Amino acid sequence: MLLAIDVGNTNIVLGCIENDNILFRERIYTNQLATDLEYAANIKTAMEMHDIHPDKIDGAIISSVVPTITATFSAAVRKLIGVKPKVIGPGLKTGLSIVIDNPAQLGSDLVVDAVAGINEYTAPMIIIDMGTATTLSVIDEKKRYLGGLIVTGMAVSSEALISRTAQLPKFAFEKPKHVIGTNTVDCLKSGLMYSNAGAIDGMIERIEEELGQKCTVIATGGLAGTVVPLCRRDIILDDDLLLKGLNVIYKKNM
Repeated sequence: MLLAIDVGNTNIVLGCIENDNILFRERIYTNQLATDLEYAANIKTAMEMHDIHPDKIDGAIISSVVPTITATFSAAVRKLIGVKPKVIGPGLKTGLSIVIDNPAQLGSDLVVDAVAGINEYTAPMIIIDMGTATTLSVIDEKKRYLGGLIVTGMAVSSEALISRTAQLPKFAFEKPKHVIGTNTVDCLKSGLMYSNAGAIDGMIERIEEELGQKCTVIATGGLAGTVVPLCRRDIILDDDLLLKGLNVIYKKNM
């Protein structure tokens, strides 16, 4: 059984995979001050909730965009299951052809998303990952990673707006009842959520125009489930995309 972990700037996604079946997916808060013991306890708790004992794990793989946590989390995995995890980076085979200016600059999460995409879906494709930042990755019909876009994530936009204004309250990301809000909270919800949905629709249109062909569009990430239903384009929602990609890369490097 494989323990797969993606360390993001806001959340850490972890799950266990057996025979290509994802047994569970959980999120924990990214805490740069946490120790390896604390993270080991988080992993153990998640596994116990799904009746999985650490002795059943025979491999682990980590993708991380937070370098200060990577070593800590690797130590946590070794402490809990006695296995040295593979870490996405130089030296690991991915099977992905990256044709951007500097392939070394491509974030490990985007690599993993793309690997899952080319193994699960039809190219050309656009992969949207909605986390702390919203990223769009573009993969052509030859399954080459061409590049993409990075925009401010919806939660970051919300926090920035509320922190810079005296009378705007915090709110939950829930589908607005109407586009035209009739109170402050509904105006905030509608403004942020529909503007993000509209931006995604518009960026897909512009990418396809530049490529000269229609694309399969896949969305993943913590906020994708709240925004994708508001988009007008057909978008496949795949919450397990990162875990699928980590599984593929692990098997390539066994």
